[in-house]
Amino acid sequence: MTEDVHSQTRSATDTGFRLPTKNLPPPAVRDLPEPPVGWGRIIGPGLVGAGVGLASGEFILWPYIASQVGLVFLWGAFVGVLTQWFLNMEIERYTLATGETALTGFNRSWKHWGLFFAIMAYLSNLWPGWATSSAAMLSYIFGGNPRWIAIGILLGIGCILTLAPVVYLALERLITVKIILIGGFFILALALVVKGDTWADLPQAVTNFGRFPSELGFAVMMGAIAYAGAGGGQNLCQSNWIRDKGFGMGHHVPHLTSPITGEKHAAAEPTGFVFPDTEENRRKWQAWWRFANIEQLSTFVLITVLTITATSMLATATLFGRDDVANNISFLQTEGQVLAEVVGPWFAVLFWAIGAFSLFAAATGIVDYTTRLMSDVLKSTYLRKKDIAENKLYFLLVWSLCLVGVGVLLAGLDQPLILLVISACTAGVMMFFYSILLLIMNRRLLPPAIRVRSYRVVALVWSAVFFAFMAVLALNEQIRKLF
Repeated sequence: MTEDVHSQTRSATDTGFRLPTKNLPPPAVRDLPEPPVGWGRIIGPGLVGAGVGLASGEFILWPYIASQVGLVFLWGAFVGVLTQWFLNMEIERYTLATGETALTGFNRSWKHWGLFFAIMAYLSNLWPGWATSSAAMLSYIFGGNPRWIAIGILLGIGCILTLAPVVYLALERLITVKIILIGGFFILALALVVKGDTWADLPQAVTNFGRFPSELGFAVMMGAIAYAGAGGGQNLCQSNWIRDKGFGMGHHVPHLTSPITGEKHAAAEPTGFVFPDTEENRRKWQAWWRFANIEQLSTFVLITVLTITATSMLATATLFGRDDVANNISFLQTEGQVLAEVVGPWFAVLFWAIGAFSLFAAATGIVDYTTRLMSDVLKSTYLRKKDIAENKLYFLLVWSLCLVGVGVLLAGLDQPLILLVISACTAGVMMFFYSILLLIMNRRLLPPAIRVRSYRVVALVWSAVFFAFMAVLALNEQIRKLF
């Protein structure tokens, strides 16, 4: 790894960066690495983001909504995905420029912001709704008690994430297989099941823009929009994933490996790097920024929109208008039974199997990003001078989250739809806060040439206002139900 020795002798203030050093050490100064030449080399973080996000929203919340009201609220998914694309890019902007995660950047302004968001992510994901959803779909095929299947899933996830030599690569490969399987299934489903009347209803996703179906409830609608794509802590983890992939200044930071099976690396610096404001670095920045935007659009946005549309159309074609659709995850069992009647029993089994694997892969990604956020915060801020590696923290946190999930299930909290609505509402509150912080951080801390401006500022303001509004409405609805 070559470095500009002369540039390292300059202080960070010579670069145009204004990173506060009260809570964390000043960053080192290095040049930006060269951007990739081939597109295939950068495909990954957006794919992982989309694949992990293809979970509760795409397989449960949006199909459930479609089963109740058809496609009239599908516009909410497009709004949610587009909003999250802007959020993801501002999260990536800071990491591309510094090699630090967004949480570390927040901590530079106030020491405990990162811990706040990491705790919120834990609160959102302590309820193992994704694991129980996967278990429920497996039980439709093989029978058995979904609770015990879900416990087995959580233990399996713990083993995968702590035994993989390079955690990100294992997750990327798992998600790639998932997306290939989902894509093949829904191409087949749209051809065999979705008829002309459902296709004719698709324009309702545009013509009903702004309509909130009152029969759904704001908590469900907020959850669906917040989880259209990713949501909550998962968006923040784009920092960690692009850093492990080596995007921008993340190239200078070692990736996360297993403390048991992974290669030994020099301990990662708890803080990041900045680059001198030279013509060459500006050229590299523009190339990296263009690559990152296209990568997110062609993976995260495209895959998520197509999947939500396909699952919603399938649910509309099979369930909309029926009076036996349950207000819980068993509506997926009904959907599979209808598919068996329309196509054949094999297709129902395929539907449940694809769904179970998809939700299992998503649960793996959720445990990964939740514990990545916490281990990053603890190591960079609170344990910076302690002799404990981040991968060992990650190992401990993965198993703590999995075992807490097991405890939740043993305590009897195993209804996926309820757990997912709780998680989604928490995610919406998180997104309100970090929309504001991203705007402040990427305006104040970065050099003028690379800071957020114009319509992207408007997008962050929109995100903050939207999620604040939806959080207040959902909270008000829950309070009215209690009293």
